Amino acid sequence: MNTNFTNIDETVVVVLGAERIQPQSVAHIPDDAYVIAADSGVDHARAVGLIPKEVVGDFDSISRRGLKWAHQHATVHEYSPEKDDTDTQLAISLAVRRVPARLIVISGGGDRLDHTLAVIGALLDEDVTSIPDVSLQWGDNLATIVHGPGRATLTPPLNSTLSVMALSAPCNGITMTGTKWSLDDESLTVLSGRGVSNIVEGDVAITVREGVLAIFHQLPNKG
Repeated sequence: MNTNFTNIDETVVVVLGAERIQPQSVAHIPDDAYVIAADSGVDHARAVGLIPKEVVGDFDSISRRGLKWAHQHATVHEYSPEKDDTDTQLAISLAVRRVPARLIVISGGGDRLDHTLAVIGALLDEDVTSIPDVSLQWGDNLATIVHGPGRATLTPPLNSTLSVMALSAPCNGITMTGTKWSLDDESLTVLSGRGVSNIVEGDVAITVREGVLAIFHQLPNKG
């Protein structure tokens, strides 16, 4: 586990490849966020006004213009296509080294289910527990990742749908308020549908004693 002190003021954004990112998906990103792009994530980040400071990958999908820009304006970490780790894992490893207060992983989505699962799997790494606030935006979907013992306070739109799903076993001591169906020191099995499709009735507070929990929800309404 990373034992460095958390940088309490820093948000690190990891931008992935695959599909393009919609501009509204990054409206909540702080202007001073530290951006790391994985491969063609360089192109997607720049298209929505996010400027990568570091770029990592085997560069099999980045545009020529994007790669040229990266070599001129960012720190480039290039790997062989025959590497063991995915570009996503490498980018998240760079993010973890900074020990930020907040990590946001953003992808426009994609049609590779294996890639989707690999991205979620990368957020289960023990070193990610050094980051207090971890979230994944995948297309129009948002997931907050909580490693136990831990907690999250969310403000999704009222009456919107919220789901909780265990990503590791055991996942125990789950307590949730602010939804139509609350939880009180509950346990969930991995990928169980039991916590799916709850309804937001106010500010949502969730604690987890043990395990890793994903909370799928919407970003708060603007204004």
